[in-house]
Amino acid sequence: MFLKFLRLEIKSFFRGTSLGINLTMKIFRFIGILYFMGCLVAGAFLAFFYVQEELHQNPLKMVSKFLIVAWILDLVLKYLLQEIPTQNIKPFLTLNIRKNTLVNYMLAKTFLSALSWLISLFFITFSLIALFNDYSILGVVLWLIGVTSLLYLNNFINIFFNGKETLAIIVGGCFAIIGALGYYNIIPVLSYSEKLFFSFYEKPYFALIPVALFTGLWFLCFRYLKKEFYLDQGLEAKKTVGKTENIAFLNKYGATGTFINNDIKMLRRNKVTKGILLGSFMFLFYGLLMFTSTVYKTPAMMMFMGLFVTGGFQFLFGQRVPAFDSSYYPLMMTLNVPYKEYLKAKWWLMNIVTAVSVVIALCYAYFGWEVYITFFAAGIYNIGVNSQFTLWSGAFNKTQIDLNSKEKRLGQKGSFNMVAMLLLIPKMLLPMAVFAIAKYFSGITAGVISIAIIGIAGFVFREKIFDIIVKHYKKEKYSTLDAFKNKG
Repeated sequence: MFLKFLRLEIKSFFRGTSLGINLTMKIFRFIGILYFMGCLVAGAFLAFFYVQEELHQNPLKMVSKFLIVAWILDLVLKYLLQEIPTQNIKPFLTLNIRKNTLVNYMLAKTFLSALSWLISLFFITFSLIALFNDYSILGVVLWLIGVTSLLYLNNFINIFFNGKETLAIIVGGCFAIIGALGYYNIIPVLSYSEKLFFSFYEKPYFALIPVALFTGLWFLCFRYLKKEFYLDQGLEAKKTVGKTENIAFLNKYGATGTFINNDIKMLRRNKVTKGILLGSFMFLFYGLLMFTSTVYKTPAMMMFMGLFVTGGFQFLFGQRVPAFDSSYYPLMMTLNVPYKEYLKAKWWLMNIVTAVSVVIALCYAYFGWEVYITFFAAGIYNIGVNSQFTLWSGAFNKTQIDLNSKEKRLGQKGSFNMVAMLLLIPKMLLPMAVFAIAKYFSGITAGVISIAIIGIAGFVFREKIFDIIVKHYKKEKYSTLDAFKNKG
């Protein structure tokens, strides 16, 4: 039965209306997976021999020491990115197929995700290297079984956390507290991790504990999902009482104010847009990477950081215009909607948030005023130039977005297109190149002024640029409508 389900999924992939986009994204995803596979295999060799020959320590102990960090990161990534494949199962609930089979298939399918098995490649390679270096066969094999069982537990934990944001935040807060206690040496978290995971090698029977946990959680997840596995219960879209909200002072700005009002309501009410707000907030801390790696301290990468710190909301929200309105976009196109005012509302909302981000980024002045003025110039460029290019790229994004879905992917198949890729040149590469060249020849002041001038010029000529953007939106109107009507 499982093989029949897989054959149906393959047929669904090739029969969909968006086969070209699907195939392109699958190819890029496959290339990305191959890249990470190579990195993880190479990382296993590096970890083993560097620890053994340079640090003169036991590689198995050292990896066990940091396994608690790997386990938590794996859980966080799966919670943020891995989906529960309930949508593909729904059609089978009306057929004469045992519910036990469907639930087990859904659980097994989570292990086919690259997020589930990629990290295992590191530990499999590491274990093989250990075996060739005269480590105990029984100890290494059971250590590997114990470690991978604990990592696969995260699939089940992710299922229990799915849709329970409050619980996830509480657990995340607990992890942060534990991390802080370990970082400041109040509790030797890493030492406990070393003792726990290395015991799988020293005393192999301890490895049976994670195996038992894996089996037990599979059973609990099976019961939990089976109980909720009804079209009119667990898989039904949640309904809440509607609330009327209105930000009155925006109404005096005409159609633009009305559209901004609607977008603010959308951002506050829906799961996907709340994720956009959270992601935008996290982008504010992206610049901290500059102080942990020498790569990011080059002029070009400083500008790259500034663009991301100040433009997180812009990049996450703008490129999904009008996809956020896909549910009622066909209706909106039948009305006398002023297209330019519709896009201007999105533009003003993005720039207001970008301006707030520039103010918050003042905290980076702690690391030096040169850092902040670079970020400030990047903010001006985002407001004057990138906001318009981001809106332009949205014209070619034809993927429906279910605002109340529990989708966790950061990217979507329809978000990829060659035009969007080409627009990365003026959005990212141009300011990075201009800033680096100007700073190299004339210093930081020239670099900042050159980027600021481009940003101000973009703001001054925004009306002309908007005419071009509106023209492209109208050109893509009917293909966008067709894509929003067809989910395939």
